[in-house]
Amino acid sequence: MTGTTLTDRALLRISGEEAKSFLQGLLTRDVLTLTADAPRWGGLLTPQGKALFDFILWADGDDVLIDCEAAQAGALTRRLTLYRLRRKVMVAREENLAVHWSLDQSEKPLDPRLPALGHRWLAPASPGDAAAAFRAHRLSLGIFEGVGELGQDQLLWLETNAEELGGVDYDKGCYVGQENTARMHYRSKINRRLVAVPIAEADEKRQRAALPDMGISIELRRVETIDPATLPTWLAKEIASTL
Repeated sequence: MTGTTLTDRALLRISGEEAKSFLQGLLTRDVLTLTADAPRWGGLLTPQGKALFDFILWADGDDVLIDCEAAQAGALTRRLTLYRLRRKVMVAREENLAVHWSLDQSEKPLDPRLPALGHRWLAPASPGDAAAAFRAHRLSLGIFEGVGELGQDQLLWLETNAEELGGVDYDKGCYVGQENTARMHYRSKINRRLVAVPIAEADEKRQRAALPDMGISIELRRVETIDPATLPTWLAKEIASTL
């Protein structure tokens, strides 16, 4: 790998005196307690609790930076602007910073989803591209992200393993999609999970994405059909406890 810049990521800056309270009522994570050295992974959902966008949130003073899929930055901007109404909030691309990743930059923050993902930070872009290396590492850990893997308005947020990866706060108050998400959590009713299986064992009816270059099929499978032994350790224990 050369370089640390994730060229497939973009940053949106949410600013204005109501920026944090605006996001607090929309997103699955608590924005009001967000700090600069502890980013949080979360999502923007449909009212039914289905995933629309996933991203990592960073505090920058009174502003919030959203580390999102570059290909979806425009769509996410439009969605946030739709919700803004008359609030004193600005949504704009942050062009002076880029998202960086490395496995060995121990002084940088850990990826908030799982420490094994490595270190992530914001800085001006540098030469090189770490996007392919990070994607391969992330998928080797069974962690999915982005519209291509999670879909859009297709999967319930908790079906994407969002709870196990710290993607939801249950005590932050209301947000879009909160009712169904909380109901699933408190009733322990996550009947289906997004998992990776060898592409030779793919089931097209359950497939959300085929990744021949990685030799895997990303599929939404019923929990009782999943063998915990085939899962990454961070998810296997949770699946086993529900069988």
